[in-house]
Amino acid sequence: MQTIIITGASKGIGREIGWILGVEAKLQVVLVARQEADLEFLAKQIQERGGKVLAVRADITQEADCQRVVEQTLARFGNIDVIVNNAGIGSFKPLETFSASEFDQMFGVNVKGTFLMSRAVLPYFKERKSGLIISIASDVSKRTFANGSLYCASKFAQDALCSALRKEVRPFGIRVSVIYPGITATNFDQTSPQAEHKKDWLNPYEIAKAVRYVIESAPNVVIDEMTIHPLSQDY
Repeated sequence: MQTIIITGASKGIGREIGWILGVEAKLQVVLVARQEADLEFLAKQIQERGGKVLAVRADITQEADCQRVVEQTLARFGNIDVIVNNAGIGSFKPLETFSASEFDQMFGVNVKGTFLMSRAVLPYFKERKSGLIISIASDVSKRTFANGSLYCASKFAQDALCSALRKEVRPFGIRVSVIYPGITATNFDQTSPQAEHKKDWLNPYEIAKAVRYVIESAPNVVIDEMTIHPLSQDY
């Protein structure tokens, strides 16, 4: 049975990925986030439906935490097949109003977190000559918008990291995929997913289904990139 590590799994897209993979696909899932109570709640729901799950409270900007996630996963399940780099943060305002610490935080989660978690699993993947790294980026990995300077820059950087890594690890039988969602109805912007202006946005469940599709592709298939937009989005 495949084992999947999912970062940012306590809410939004990450929570739906955990649910689809753990309950519907019947895979072994490792839920990673900083919010322990939310993680445990989701883990309990998955277990009640017969799923195999491990919840690990961790900060993906910390090297030791990322290594601990890998170690605990191997100790519990004995294997790792996929990592989903889903954790991300965003803030949107004029460039001159950002502080240096806000810059560090956004790049720390969106870029460094992807780097650290991917690096943590690579020795294991290389040894077994297989593995799949999926990163949830954003359609703003390919475009920009006003007041989104730091977020866009971090997502461009995350995308570049994954694109270069894809070429680097292909000889080891390791695949790297990136999913680029458009506007999605989560609380990412600090408003309710049920807000009226989000009624035609993507549902996080749709992004989770895309992740499942990538995971279930044949071992000789690399889905390099997948962009998903709601019909209502003008981009």
